[in-house]
Amino acid sequence: MPDRSSKRRPRDVNVLASRIVAESTGEESHPPEKPTKNPAAVALGRLGGQKGGKARAAKLSPEQRREIAKKAAATRWSSASRD
Repeated sequence: MPDRSSKRRPRDVNVLASRIVAESTGEESHPPEKPTKNPAAVALGRLGGQKGGKARAAKLSPEQRREIAKKAAATRWSSASRD
């Protein structure tokens, strides 16, 4: 007996209809392929991400960092974010 979770129906009526037609006509439905990422772009993004916060903090003056921290704290503790 097949596992119930493997036979789960899609909630979208159009997707369900497409599966029924594919099964009745004998066509195989292929899941959409996941797009592969460009390895060079991934490496470049990672390189920048590793530098990010530390490089920005080194570039800011203490007054600028203080203002950014005040703004972040105000946003974090504002009543609008608790809704």
